Formats: sequence, C-alpha cells, structure tokens
Amino acid sequence: MGQSLKRVNNNNNTSNQTIMTKRRTLLEELRERFPDLTDLPPELGLIVLSNLSATDLYLAACVNPYWANLAYDEMLWSSLCRSTWGSVSAYRNKDRPEFSYRKLYLELDEATLTFNADPELGIQYLTSKGIVDNTPKAIAQFMNATNRLDRRQVRKFVGRRRDVLDELINLHNYANKFLANALRQFFSNVDARKLHGTQLHSLIEKFASRFIMCNPDCGLDVETIYVLCYSLLLLSVDLTSPHIKNKMSKREFIRNVRHATHHVDDELSGHLYDNIYLVGHIAPQKW
Repeated sequence: MGQSLKRVNNNNNTSNQTIMTKRRTLLEELRERFPDLTDLPPELGLIVLSNLSATDLYLAACVNPYWANLAYDEMLWSSLCRSTWGSVSAYRNKDRPEFSYRKLYLELDEATLTFNADPELGIQYLTSKGIVDNTPKAIAQFMNATNRLDRRQVRKFVGRRRDVLDELINLHNYANKFLANALRQFFSNVDARKLHGTQLHSLIEKFASRFIMCNPDCGLDVETIYVLCYSLLLLSVDLTSPHIKNKMSKREFIRNVRHATHHVDDELSGHLYDNIYLVGHIAPQKW
C-alpha cells in the first residue's frame, strides 16, 4: 500500500514538473513572438494600446508603472472620448491645465449609464458638470453624435422636450437617402405611438421640409413628401397589423398614391411599397 502511494506521489510530482516546464516554454515562446511593451518605443506602445477599450486600458495600467504611464496617455483617452461621444461641449476646454480626457471619459460614461436609466437625470448630470451646455442645440448635438444612448430613452426625453427634438431633426442628414429609410431614421427619435392629430402633422411637416432641404434635386416638393409620409404610415399599419386580414396590394397602394398626388410616378410608389413589405413598419413599436 505504501509503495503504491509512493508511486502515485512520484507520478504526480513528475506530472507537475512537466506542466511547469511546458508553461515556462510557452511563456518564453510568447515573449519571443510578442515582445513586452517595455521593449518597444513609446510611440509603438501607444499604437498597440490604441486598439484597447477603456476597461482594457485600466487593466493594462495594472501590469507595471511603465504600462500605466502609457495607458493613461491623454492621446488614447482623447480618441476614446471623441469616437464614443462625437459632440461634447467640454471638448472646447481641452487647452486648460486641469482638463483631462480620462476624467471626462469616466464622467461621460457615468452620464450615459444615468441617462439610460433616467434621461432627465442623465441630462441634468451632464449640464450641471458643464460637460454639455444647457441649450437645446448642444443637447441635440450630444444625442445625435453617440450610439451609446438607449434610443427608447431618447424618444422619451425628446417627447417632453420639443425644442431639443426640433434641433435633432435639423441635425439629421437625409441626403441621397430613400424616403422610407429616411423616415425610419426620423422615427428612431420619436415615439410614434404617442403622436396624434396636430402633433403628428407638425412633425411630418418638419421632416418633409428637412428631407427637401437635404435633397433639393429630388424633383418633389414638401407637400408631396408630406403626402407620401402619411401614405407610408398607413401602409405600414395595413401590412403589419395582425387585425387587418385583407392586406393592401401593391397595385392598390400605387393607385391610392396616384389619386392623392399627381407628382409621384408609379415606379417610385412601387419601390416604396416594396420597402415596407420587405423591411417592415416605418415606425416600429419596438427597437
């Protein structure tokens, strides 16, 4: 029994030694294939670290003081800030001695999380710290230049702040966009379920004006775009509602548009129908 246990212990020791040897060999191979940042010029080290996220940069800073010095470089954090939040009023303070992109990134990240939980508190956080100017245009620019904000919360916020929504509409670029796709982009910032009557009428007019401004050579006028937008909304409801059994056909849609306006050719109407049929509702209830 004792000899058996001794043989088992010897086998375990041999196995552990083999594993340790393999690990050392693997580490040596990795060092040869992937040199440490300390072996590279600082410029190359920064290029390597520029591919990391904010979380990874903080992890890299824990390796050693040299890595930390590179990971906290303002150039890296400037790139992260501007690629994540394209329009921030605080960027104009970059020449001040106390300004820090790393600190600003953390504040923007905190503000984003707060906004996605409660948009009013998120905007209050941004404006109270001077990160974003407390003006409709600055708030709209901030929302328009980042994809980190929950679009449902954006729609909730602009539903109460029409001044911000107006500025947001003016920031949208619909140049060379198909009308149906441009209208979807518009409704990504508007809760269509809560719009009725004059409110919907006003917003569709603003969209139509903006679309023509971005596409002055499209051959249509604001009134025609307005009619087409309403036609697309009605078609969307017709094709996607489970309560409507007899769906509108392509021929019927073309005929209806022809009766509503004489400035749209049948080919465009057909393409609009195909878009709704294939892509889906122009203002979906869920995003």
